[in-house]
Amino acid sequence: MSGFEQLRVDTGEAVISVSRGGAGPGVLLLHGFPQTRLMWRDIAPRLARRFTVVCADLRGYGDSSTPPSSADHAPYSKRAMARDMVSVMARLGFGHFCIAGHDRGGRVAYRAALDHPDRVDALAVLDVLRPRRAPGRHRLGPRR
Repeated sequence: MSGFEQLRVDTGEAVISVSRGGAGPGVLLLHGFPQTRLMWRDIAPRLARRFTVVCADLRGYGDSSTPPSSADHAPYSKRAMARDMVSVMARLGFGHFCIAGHDRGGRVAYRAALDHPDRVDALAVLDVLRPRRAPGRHRLGPRR
């Protein structure tokens, strides 16, 4: 992405590739499946006029590392990916930030907001209608 620096951030669990540009409050942009951080190439420079924009490749995507999985696939859970992103933003100097995610990135963004509410100032979830239902959990939204 033109005008953005390319970085690799070691979170301790994965090495995440990011593009960072702009100045101001932090905004993290997360791609969907099967995209990479490059999906934000048209909007990121516009946002960088007012914000520090961080576009990240989720673990296992693009130029980010692919840690070994496990029988329960926990290393590739939305929770693990959300931990990566909170760690990336902290290592880049953002104790709190805004986050927007598309598709799979939207689910990771949602998980980050749930698990780290003190770090996420605002959340935008694109192309995800609602969180996936987990067994034994109540449905979100109005009752029918």
